[in-house]
Amino acid sequence: MAEFYQQLKKAMSIRNITQSELCEKTGIPKSAMSQYISGSFKPKQTRTYLLAKALNINEAWLMGYENVPMDSLNLESNIQMLNQNKVYNIPVFESVSAGFGAYASDEIIDYMPLYIDNPYDVKDMLCIKVKGNSMYPKIEDGDTVVVRKQSSVDSGAIAVVLIDGEEGFVKKVNYTADRIELISINPEYEPKIFEGREVLRVSVVGLVKQIIKNL
Repeated sequence: MAEFYQQLKKAMSIRNITQSELCEKTGIPKSAMSQYISGSFKPKQTRTYLLAKALNINEAWLMGYENVPMDSLNLESNIQMLNQNKVYNIPVFESVSAGFGAYASDEIIDYMPLYIDNPYDVKDMLCIKVKGNSMYPKIEDGDTVVVRKQSSVDSGAIAVVLIDGEEGFVKKVNYTADRIELISINPEYEPKIFEGREVLRVSVVGLVKQIIKNL
């Protein structure tokens, strides 16, 4: 499966369209378009549709799915098929800890349509609104992270973690033999370090799979 930004750059080259022209056609700000082209972030579904329409290409092809044509001979039919088969409404929670506690209906603040290829993954997916700027500039206050629930991640991954089973954070997780470091990307925030038995206070509850910018 190809990366979104690779497909986007390929389509722009084939269609001979510049970034500025694509911004004008779609109404997408230049700052956001630069992030999509560089691969820093993926657009929301609405903007993916706008890009596909402006470039006259198949939305599924733009998203990197194989065995679909690039050219959009019937874009509306393609989108309808895509939505029916692969798009699921995933709950959005207001905070990190809320998404991993009791699933009371009032804890869900919204639902976000996400394209998920494997239906067995749907039950383990949720979205969380991020508060604060400890992970700036990669993740900013108000952004939404798409999280897959799992109890462990590789060292260096960005994950959702709970401390003492209550306080939730989105942090880069680094492991050594006898300690866990929860690292903020923003250098203004000191890392949280747990050593020895203190590591038992930290539990990984999900892997951050995608960042949806609040633009």
